[in-house]
Amino acid sequence: MTISRSLAVLAIAATATLTITTAAAQAATPAADSAAGSAAKAWGPYYAPGHAARAAGTLTATGEDHADIPAASVLKVSGKVYDQTRKSATCGWAVFRITYRDAKNNLPFKHHSVRDCTYRTAKRFSFEHHDVYQVELKVCAGGKTAKPSLTCLYAGTWKTLYLSK
Repeated sequence: MTISRSLAVLAIAATATLTITTAAAQAATPAADSAAGSAAKAWGPYYAPGHAARAAGTLTATGEDHADIPAASVLKVSGKVYDQTRKSATCGWAVFRITYRDAKNNLPFKHHSVRDCTYRTAKRFSFEHHDVYQVELKVCAGGKTAKPSLTCLYAGTWKTLYLSK
């Protein structure tokens, strides 16, 4: 009898300790998540087909709002894009698709493009947007035009760099 009572007491004590430890870990998680939300997160390198261009950098999201449609209050993207072709008529493109929350709680998107036409010399970039829901990236090689080609925008898949949760 004494042994089974002792085992029962040990089992109850172990269960209580496990419950307290789990509760403490869950209480610490939101603080860690909010601190990590403002830390710079590295992305890349991502390459264009055939490695004709390359892009890499960091992304920082601050002030995440978890309303009906979650969004980062301010999102800053910085990095470098490289043209890795020797052709003088070809440039490396980093095209970002930024989906944001507007005043009507819709999710429209806009493109932000960065072009580098100097072989193996990086072009630095940095930009920020407000109320950002998602950021996606495509890296391509194309002509020295003012905008990326339709093939760049619509062929292939977008790489998700940030998604508000």
